[in-house]
Amino acid sequence: MRIDRRLVLIGVMLVVLSMTMATQYATTKVTYSFSIVHPSEADIRFIGSDNSSTDNLRCLRISNNATGSKFMTLELGDFFPNTEKNYTAAFGIVNEEQFPVNITYINISGINSSYVDLWVHGDRDADYTADGAASVMAVDSGVAQYTANDVIWTLAAGDGDTTTINGAAENTHWDPTANIQYSISDTDAVNETDDYVWVGISLNIPEDAGDAAAATGTIFIHFKSSTIT
Repeated sequence: MRIDRRLVLIGVMLVVLSMTMATQYATTKVTYSFSIVHPSEADIRFIGSDNSSTDNLRCLRISNNATGSKFMTLELGDFFPNTEKNYTAAFGIVNEEQFPVNITYINISGINSSYVDLWVHGDRDADYTADGAASVMAVDSGVAQYTANDVIWTLAAGDGDTTTINGAAENTHWDPTANIQYSISDTDAVNETDDYVWVGISLNIPEDAGDAAAATGTIFIHFKSSTIT
């Protein structure tokens, strides 16, 4: 009888140990959905406005609108040394998301990026001159003036309609040559109030600038938003 009790005790201990050391496995699943769309039809979308001095097409354009090839480029033109050129609305940024979106900062890299100033502002055809409520200098001579901890402009909540800006007050139109939507609206965008903003680019080419057949680079626009209310 004593041997049986010991065996029972050992058996109980083995059961307890197997319970504490057991690993459990489970599998579940959740479906997901997203769409890949044209840059002028995204939740945060880009539109053209100003024309390039080179070919009189929109500065912002997509050369090949075929699927898999919709790469946006910004063509600014050909300029000689000791030249200043302003595109007050090189392109626009429109928020279609259902909540406000902050632009925290913008930075640029590439060949001769030190010749580039970049502004965000509300008046499409006005020449920006200073920082303020209506215009913010985001890049000065190729150097970002802000960081991820800043907010230089807030795009108001959008309405999901990729054919309008400023709520439904202004239409955007399709440019079949530049393959981009555009606007030439003179209604000013107000920080935190409207769902769009204009990006102005200034080229300041020094008198001793060397030849550059293709001064190319990349503009990085950084966004931040919160959906908690």
